[in-house]
Amino acid sequence: MVLYQTQLKQLLSLTLQQNASDLHISSGHPPILRKGGNLVLVPNRNKLSARDTEGLAFALMNEEQKQRFLEQKEIDFSFHLEDKARFRINVFFQKGTISCSLRLIPKKIRTIEELNLPSDLRKFIEPTQGFVLITGPSSHGKSTTLAALIDEINHSRAEHIITIEDPIEYLFEEDKSIIDQREIGKDSLSFAKALRSTFRQDPDIIMVGEMRDPETIATAITAAETGHLVFATLHTNSAAQTIHRIVDSFSSEQQSQIRAQLSGSLLGVVSQRLIPGIKGGLFPACEIMFANPAVSNLIRENKVHELPMVIETSKELGMNSLNRALAELSKQNKISLENALAYSLDTKGLKALLRN
Repeated sequence: MVLYQTQLKQLLSLTLQQNASDLHISSGHPPILRKGGNLVLVPNRNKLSARDTEGLAFALMNEEQKQRFLEQKEIDFSFHLEDKARFRINVFFQKGTISCSLRLIPKKIRTIEELNLPSDLRKFIEPTQGFVLITGPSSHGKSTTLAALIDEINHSRAEHIITIEDPIEYLFEEDKSIIDQREIGKDSLSFAKALRSTFRQDPDIIMVGEMRDPETIATAITAAETGHLVFATLHTNSAAQTIHRIVDSFSSEQQSQIRAQLSGSLLGVVSQRLIPGIKGGLFPACEIMFANPAVSNLIRENKVHELPMVIETSKELGMNSLNRALAELSKQNKISLENALAYSLDTKGLKALLRN
């Protein structure tokens, strides 16, 4: 075990030194890093055996986590590399052997400017109540954007902030706000239960790491309606798809009520992608929708398919389509035309923007 603990420390330190976002450990392969969106073999490392991957995985876990993993066949948790960095970890079985995916969580929470995010995102932290959704595919920076918004509140005003995460990712250092961070499995049994409990904990702001079921979604919307500012994430590809996903989570008898509640409580949706840069690094491209009266009316009347047009024609209000964000990055030579087209949901529309 000591040997695997030493190897593990070396691999995690290398991940940090290489500024990689992820480390993958899988039987039959050398350790692999993800850098700038690309998978790269760790140099001078042999292929890992099933025994190696088990040893490295168990070196990450305490006895309780090990037991839970063996019972449930997969587990999420966080791991500290001394005081240098934290990792969000998923360990799972594949073809009877153990694999690990480790996501580097930087110690420092970066600002909106440092992340190259649109400054208009600050409009989402000004209200005292409402519902804000940060969406996008997996591994495209949703948690990082969410942390930047929460930390901006922390440094600007006195609020009681409660986060519900699985596992806890960024660790906030309290400034003007009180921040209670709750981890599913350790501090509460489920997102829905933890979220219901917040009503008795006097929060001003609630951050939900992920909305996984209708009960969590319904409780989050109710919290936003009853005087709280609620932030949450979803794995969806656009603002319109986000509304569809929320409404479709409920039975047909409940959908009209959910649309009405959402139209009244939603502040907006951010759908983001991280695009590989021409000179390396990743650049965020964000679709931004603010819930103005037109947007709220379309949600209430179940005309969600018209939302992209409202976003496209409301630039003066701070809204932005994904295509416009991609076109801007391409024109600034930050990302290639090929990548802009690859990440677009409407390549014909993007080509038209690029011609202008």
